[in-house]
Amino acid sequence: MENRFADDDVIKRLLHQAQTWAFVGLSDNPERTAYDQAQLLQARGRRVIPVHPAAETVLGETGYSSLAEVPVTVDVVGVYRRSEHAGQVIDEAIAVGAGAVWLPLDVIDEAAAQRALDAGLHVVMDRCPGVEWALRGSA
Repeated sequence: MENRFADDDVIKRLLHQAQTWAFVGLSDNPERTAYDQAQLLQARGRRVIPVHPAAETVLGETGYSSLAEVPVTVDVVGVYRRSEHAGQVIDEAIAVGAGAVWLPLDVIDEAAAQRALDAGLHVVMDRCPGVEWALRGSA
């Protein structure tokens, strides 16, 4: 994977300035990585919106079954789905006008990431928000 999907300036900007994150694949299961990462961002003052077919309330936030249903502007879409589903989520993020997509560790779809870049979104791929936050200090 090329470093263009792990640009240090983009990572810093998203972690320290993006306030509203939609986590696609976030459910009310504390055993899942998405829950852990959402909780971490929420503890640092970010709004985390769960997007999951079950539309569960998670961490006190109302859930939505799709990105299109989220009633606020989303700064970052966290793609907590397997790689084979990432492209569809990225296309939805482009359609709703998100500012960025963040694909966590081992979620890789370079073609979809390139579509997002071409559409003007920032892209971080194969990086963990928690690890990146630890490397860059708090905001």
